[in-house]
Amino acid sequence: MNLEQLDIPRHLATLPLFSHLEQAELERLATGCTLRRLERGKLVFRQGEACEGFYIVVTGQVKLFVLSPSGSEKVIELCGPNRSFAEAVMFIGMPYAVSAQALSEALLIKIEKKVVMDELINCPNFALRMLAGLSRRLHGLIKDVEAYALHSGIQRVIGYLLGKRISESQVASESITVSLPVSKGAIASRLSLTPEYFSRVLHELETAGLIKVNRRDISIPDTARLANYQPR
Repeated sequence: MNLEQLDIPRHLATLPLFSHLEQAELERLATGCTLRRLERGKLVFRQGEACEGFYIVVTGQVKLFVLSPSGSEKVIELCGPNRSFAEAVMFIGMPYAVSAQALSEALLIKIEKKVVMDELINCPNFALRMLAGLSRRLHGLIKDVEAYALHSGIQRVIGYLLGKRISESQVASESITVSLPVSKGAIASRLSLTPEYFSRVLHELETAGLIKVNRRDISIPDTARLANYQPR
């Protein structure tokens, strides 16, 4: 994507967070936006750095992660196109609580803290949208903690593959293909599993005829069967 050709106000308008804003409001936000193109492996920011704004992914994949004192990594979140991150910490005046790194070539929009604060004062509708976005993020984190505490590793993998379908009372029977957006190791860390265990689960599901793995493409012939799978 040519950076000079990206219409930032128009792109912001396509995002749920900004979809109800007027053109003038979008243009004000755009004055506080900068574009960042990142190579694979490049850090967006490090844990502990001062938070000067939040980010929106235009293209590519970004992981949010923390490192333990021993150097082991835990992936907190995987952010793809049209996902935002680092909003919450911006409001509490604290440093970034996690590190962010590009998992592929990525294009990001950075929205400066000052322009966001100014818009919150001037536009109550924008404030409500930001609050709703942060609430969804908190709800997602609560669901993650619940999954880690109550669900087995196999259930977590199945839940990841089925995505939003798994939250339905009864998963409809359909054939789908899921393309893993990042490495299996990154997804395993996101699910609080080891890469070896994640691979074993995929092998078990494939042996049971519930999925077919072709590199990063995973075909699911019957989503209902997968959702109802009970290991022996």
